[in-house]
This record gives sequence, C-alpha cells and structure tokens, in this order.
Amino acid sequence: MVFREGLETVLFLTPFATQNLGGTIAGLLLGLTSALILAYLIYGIGMKINLRKFFYYSSILLVFVAAGLAGYDTHELIEWAEEEGMHLGFIKEYAYNLEISKDSIFHHKGAIGSIFAVLFGYSVKVEWARIIVQFGYLIVGLYLVLKAYRREPSLALKNMNRNDMIC
Repeated sequence: MVFREGLETVLFLTPFATQNLGGTIAGLLLGLTSALILAYLIYGIGMKINLRKFFYYSSILLVFVAAGLAGYDTHELIEWAEEEGMHLGFIKEYAYNLEISKDSIFHHKGAIGSIFAVLFGYSVKVEWARIIVQFGYLIVGLYLVLKAYRREPSLALKNMNRNDMIC
C-alpha cells in the first residue's frame, strides 16, 4: 500500500514538476511537513482522550445528522408524491412556519441556517410527516445510543488479566 501511494504521488506530481519544479518541490515539502505535524498531533492527542467518551458524543451527533437526513428525505418524498398527484392528507400540511425572511442568515438557505439544514435537517417550514419521521428517528436513535453506553464494557474485557493484554 505504501508503494502504491508513493507511486500515485509521483504520477500526480510529475506533470506539475515539468511546469514549475520549484513550486512543486516547495508544495511537496510543505505537504510532508504539515502531514507529519498533523500525525504527531493526532497521535499525541489521541493517546490522551477517553475513547469511550469520544465515541459516545460522536454517536449522539451522528444520530442527529441521520435524523436530519431522514427528515429531508421525507420532505423530498412528499414533493415527489405531490407531483405524482397522490393525496397524502394531513401529513403534507405544514406543522409550523417560522416566517423567517429569505434574506436572513437564519433562513435554511442563509449562512447559519444552511449549516444547520445540512447537519440537522433544519428548515423554516416543516411538514407533519417530516416532524414524525425526524423526531421518531431521533427518539429511537438516542434511546439506543444512551442504552448502549449506559452498560458497562463487556465482561470478557473486564476479566482479562494483564498478561492477556500484552500478548
């Protein structure tokens, strides 16, 4: 794998080196230096953090992201169903409308709102189906993550003695 990555790097840099050798070498050295610094920082910080807490909080964040995606997909499904002429009843009605203007940074197409829209499925107007799916997923997902992390680590890991871990 190391040989393949090295070969790909050489093949990638060769056309640039023929056009600007000095800039290519400077970029190569800057890239190597920054990669080594980043690797050292990741290793140094990675050895100090509690991995259980790290994965606990990242799992919670991923549940929020997945719930937002499920909500957005539900919105798109509602739009498709309306184009096909399907009658969806109350679930296509808006549950709420924040009435935030389109030029506001908090609108789901604004600077801040778009970040929340991508990460968590935020929108100014939301249909009932989207609320049901998004919050249903959120409740079930958070319950499962919290339940999984509330348990103690496996007994197999607890019962291992120090000699087993060294091998």
